[in-house]
Amino acid sequence: MSGSISGLGSSQITSELNTIEQRLQAPITELQDQAATDKAEISSWGTIQGAISTLSSSLSGIEDVSTINTRTATGGGGFFTATAGSAAQTGTFNVNVKSLASVQEIFSSTAATSSASAAATIGAGSGSLTFTLKGGKTETVQVGSGSMTLNGIAAAINKVAGGVKAGVVSTANGAELTLQSSATGSSQAFSVNGTGTLAKFDFSSGSSPSANAPMQLAQKAGNAALTINGVPITSTSNDISSALTGVSLNLTATGTSTLTIGSSTNSVSSAVNKVATDLNAAISTIAKQTLFVSASSASASASASSGKKSGALAGNINAENISNQLLSAVSGAAASGMTSNLIGLTVSSKGAVALNATTFASAFAKNPTAVTKLLGQIETSLSTVTKQALGSSTSTSAGTSVSAGEGIITAQTNALQNTVTSVNSEISQMEKTDTTQLDTIAAAFTAAESAATNASITSLFLDSFLGTSSTSSTSGG
Repeated sequence: MSGSISGLGSSQITSELNTIEQRLQAPITELQDQAATDKAEISSWGTIQGAISTLSSSLSGIEDVSTINTRTATGGGGFFTATAGSAAQTGTFNVNVKSLASVQEIFSSTAATSSASAAATIGAGSGSLTFTLKGGKTETVQVGSGSMTLNGIAAAINKVAGGVKAGVVSTANGAELTLQSSATGSSQAFSVNGTGTLAKFDFSSGSSPSANAPMQLAQKAGNAALTINGVPITSTSNDISSALTGVSLNLTATGTSTLTIGSSTNSVSSAVNKVATDLNAAISTIAKQTLFVSASSASASASASSGKKSGALAGNINAENISNQLLSAVSGAAASGMTSNLIGLTVSSKGAVALNATTFASAFAKNPTAVTKLLGQIETSLSTVTKQALGSSTSTSAGTSVSAGEGIITAQTNALQNTVTSVNSEISQMEKTDTTQLDTIAAAFTAAESAATNASITSLFLDSFLGTSSTSSTSGG
């Protein structure tokens, strides 16, 4: 049938059901919009948290300015290199390197070993080598008959990893065993006493071997010798860190050159500039997330294709307070007659923080103590704000970090997340109830339709039956 006796056609029934469904969906849509808004706010807080976390990390760079190295070391002329720490005294020094610290080096003659190659056997049986260092310490190396090659001897010596190192050098005349003290300095001189086949490697550190001796002296062990402003200094090493406080020298050649220890604010300035940059980023991030754009302005922006619109946290007083406190920590700082402006750390009318490196360098050079104290105050104030925003944490004995207090951002995010969870639960329950209602209404329509259809069929049957019977009676009369 094209329509039903119930008075509503199939299309009308579908339309009625759609209308009911839309009416039931309306409050659910409102809740979904609320959840979407809350999720956008959670995301915005996450963005702000990231920016403030970055700022918090950079603050460690100015936590203790006194530990930042402000010294530079120049000079050396190819005879030495130098580095200066924060404890170094400024000044110019005349450095005369007279000799470098050296290791003792000896080598075997090919005539003595008769070794055509490093892997050739140099004799039968086993043997040992005993090294006696200048201080009296001895080290003995055993070499078995199966290892009686120059390679085998060197490997046995190096396995001990003591005061002597060994190597093998191949020449046109054959292979040679080289022995070298493990460290520089005259105290590293050593003698060698061999037994068995290895007796040919005997050497006395105090001797001057002849040209045909089995072991030849290539270099004596010696100390470094230099003068600094005429003061004589000796060292067992070419790396010297005790001659000038806070200065490390590395001697590379003999000769004279000047060493200048100067003062530089580059490291401190760089640390402060990093804080200013990250502070700007945090303030800019909060400004973007709390931006309010009126409906008329938003419409105009859309027409101009600028896409300017309100942030998810527009009008949020907690976010705006964090921004204001961050700016106040810099603009309101003052200590020992110093202010942020006096050291070149300025805040513009638009809330942008900038550091003038030249002004900072001048202020630091004139009064480093006052500048250091001011930076300490700024760091403390900014750290207080970031900790309030992020929450504080403490370190455990295992080195892990645990929360010691919930910050503003976490509190706001948790509250929003709880709301989202509650709203989602409500939506889920409403959807179940609405589905049940729609099923019940649809069933009612179906039942009514069925009843109406059955009544129609009965009526048609009776009409047909009664109409036929009347016709027959008329014909018979």
